[in-house]
Amino acid sequence: MDLSAVIEALVVASEQPLPTSELARLVRARVAEIEDEIDDSDEEGYTPDGTADIPLKQFSETSDEDIIAAIAELNHQYEVTGRAFILMERAKGWKIYTRPEYAGFARHLFPGHKPRKLSGPALETLAIIAYRQPVTKAAIEAVRGVSCDGMIQKLLDLELIKIGGRAELPGRPLLYHSTDYFFEHFGIKNIDELPNAAELRYVPLPQPEEAASETEGEGDTEVSEEQLPLAEPPETPPINEEETAQVDFATPEPEESKVE
Repeated sequence: MDLSAVIEALVVASEQPLPTSELARLVRARVAEIEDEIDDSDEEGYTPDGTADIPLKQFSETSDEDIIAAIAELNHQYEVTGRAFILMERAKGWKIYTRPEYAGFARHLFPGHKPRKLSGPALETLAIIAYRQPVTKAAIEAVRGVSCDGMIQKLLDLELIKIGGRAELPGRPLLYHSTDYFFEHFGIKNIDELPNAAELRYVPLPQPEEAASETEGEGDTEVSEEQLPLAEPPETPPINEEETAQVDFATPEPEESKVE
């Protein structure tokens, strides 16, 4: 009995993806069970249900490295024989997937599921969350410079992101994370497999407080008194009665000054 065949049987029978450690545990558990059955069997080398003996010593010490090596051998057999599927590891574990070249045929099994494309703003928002998770809405908006309520709600509806708790900040804002479906959809196991993750995850980004101060600086420009001193009210010049008398046309002339 080959370890690769055992793994294939486990993955096909399981409804959920199986992590490497779980596959190794299942193999060891079955070997321990067989050992107990052989001890109770009447015929040496066979269990009561007729199951043939397997290399117990080798399988009883199955490690994660053994599982990975067996899966690599299994995928090599799939490739050599031209099979339409492959064993791939995702965030939740190993699962058999259809090869991309056959995806068009398999898609007809699900006529109601049409491919959905993300807009540019939605992709930008998703990228910020993926690389900098956990992250608050204020931090996302500080990077993008616009409100992200609609984009965040759309990503939540598509189950690409989720709410993972609250930040220890004033107001306890929500924290956003990527989901297992996000990793499965983009074909990666964790955020370390994102392109340029080692660099982009640690690039300094604008913080919400900095963004707020910059916005205030653009909208309500504060000018210091040294740049633009407040103007003093003009001094009222002293009133010259003689000059006032010359220009005061509203005052009627006395009757005596009229020439008859």
